[in-house]
Amino acid sequence: MYNKILVANRGEIALRIIRACRELNIGTVAVYSKADELSLHTKFADEAICVGPAESSKSYLNIPALIAAAELTNADAIHPGYGFLAESSQFSKICDENGIEFIGPPPETIDAMGDKANAKDSMRKIGVPVIYGSDGIVESIEDAKIEAEKAGYPVMLKATAGGGGKGMRLVESEEHLESAFNTAQSEAEMSFNNGDLYLEKFIQKPRHIEVQILADKHGNVVALGERECSIQRRHQKLIEESPSPGVDEITRNKMYDAAIAGAKASNYVGAGTIEFLMDANNDFFFMEMNTRIQVEHPVTEMVIGADLIKYQILCHAGYPIPDWMKTMKIRGHAIECRINAEDPSHKFRPCPGTISSFHMPGGMGIRVDTHVYAGYTVPPNYDSMVAKLIVHAPSRIEAINRMIGALDECVFEGIKTIIPFQRQILENTDFQKGLIDTGFLENFQFKPGE
Repeated sequence: MYNKILVANRGEIALRIIRACRELNIGTVAVYSKADELSLHTKFADEAICVGPAESSKSYLNIPALIAAAELTNADAIHPGYGFLAESSQFSKICDENGIEFIGPPPETIDAMGDKANAKDSMRKIGVPVIYGSDGIVESIEDAKIEAEKAGYPVMLKATAGGGGKGMRLVESEEHLESAFNTAQSEAEMSFNNGDLYLEKFIQKPRHIEVQILADKHGNVVALGERECSIQRRHQKLIEESPSPGVDEITRNKMYDAAIAGAKASNYVGAGTIEFLMDANNDFFFMEMNTRIQVEHPVTEMVIGADLIKYQILCHAGYPIPDWMKTMKIRGHAIECRINAEDPSHKFRPCPGTISSFHMPGGMGIRVDTHVYAGYTVPPNYDSMVAKLIVHAPSRIEAINRMIGALDECVFEGIKTIIPFQRQILENTDFQKGLIDTGFLENFQFKPGE
């Protein structure tokens, strides 16, 4: 077991990892930028060290500074959380070269599965259904036109190194292809320092379903339920739930088998997610693999009754997956709302600022993951998420009602949040019936004041 883990992240996920380490009796080191000096993760870690100014490139993405912080504090492992360097094969490699355990896959696995085009090819070879698309990256507009004609419009352009909706563009016809290609390429270059794109057939009104997997160093892989992630705005998830209301038992088991096969084929170790798109006929297609813990992992934790971060750490430390996980059954239903500091009345304008008054809900089946407090100043430099609200109940409709009540109890004064928007989604008749897809919010009208 590790003696001390450096948490190479910020916000609620850093605090989440620190809590898991505390239960495992592992010492922790928090890193922070100057903008995050008063964030809670710096207060609850055993040690805290500043790694640079507010800019991510000079702090949370600064590999030499992170390695130096680990060596200075004698940390023998680094947990990257999600985002930032969590899927950086370079970071994984440098950690290994410096004798520090990277709590994530080895660089070879990150390269194989993190590059979406390569990942699709790997899945295709082992028989996992894959959406028709380009064989590798599309080098030019001319190549994109050829591949789009083969696939048939509409098509999606996607950054091979992408995530969070960056470098993605839907193209309805050839006349829009060139502008979409140039825009997606520029965005990918800015976001990931990699402008490579691939192209795939766009599935009409799909559900976004992901399967949580856990793999140990002894060849064991388990699927720990699926998550419904179709409620998205600009490819950013807002509400997630487990299990999916649209997946039947036969399809569920097929997805689990595909996810486990994919993880084994890539020699995966730790926590990861296999993501699928599912059409109206319940046919599903591999989309990508996230080689890290996900933002929405708490909904899985609620329905399996286990701490995923703890088991992720245990797997990397060489412990086998416990036998009960191999026959685990989902219990009840869980929903997560990502609470972002944005103003839905003004086109979701970011709302950094000082939280003057703050209160989070409590009660049966309610969980809050957050790093903020009354008096905390939300910086403008990072992602706008300030909290995750998660509920668990015996059934989906009970979980929806519990979440509505929990949102009503939330108090954020001094900043705007998207809570009113999320409440209206939860009250929507189609949402409550489970009639959702990734385009659900395209025609959803937020009504301020309701």
